[in-house]
Amino acid sequence: MKNDNPLSPHIQIYNWHISSLVSISHRITGIINVIIITLICVWVALLFLGSTNYDLIQNFFGTYFGKFLIVSTVWSFSFQILCEIRHLFWDFGYGFEIRTSNITGILVIFGSIFLTILIFGKNIIL
Repeated sequence: MKNDNPLSPHIQIYNWHISSLVSISHRITGIINVIIITLICVWVALLFLGSTNYDLIQNFFGTYFGKFLIVSTVWSFSFQILCEIRHLFWDFGYGFEIRTSNITGILVIFGSIFLTILIFGKNIIL
């Protein structure tokens, strides 16, 4: 016998929620942040090999792609910090209601963008 009705929500009928979006993004930015911290450690370790290697990477951060990488890194870390604050309140037992969870999810998304703009200000484009 063939059963055409899936037992769990299937991808075509599943409705995305803000909490699932923030949860998936939180996991992805966590992995990205580990990679970024590793690359920063390698960058600092290049100081031991001489200033020419260090200067090459420093010049890379002056390009538009390098600046985009820096802004993305700051957004990733600020998003991660705000998600961890949200999880801290959940650890104390607050914010489990659906309405509160949706509001805090939106606050995390827009708060991370706001923090990134606040950190860089006018220097993002320059």
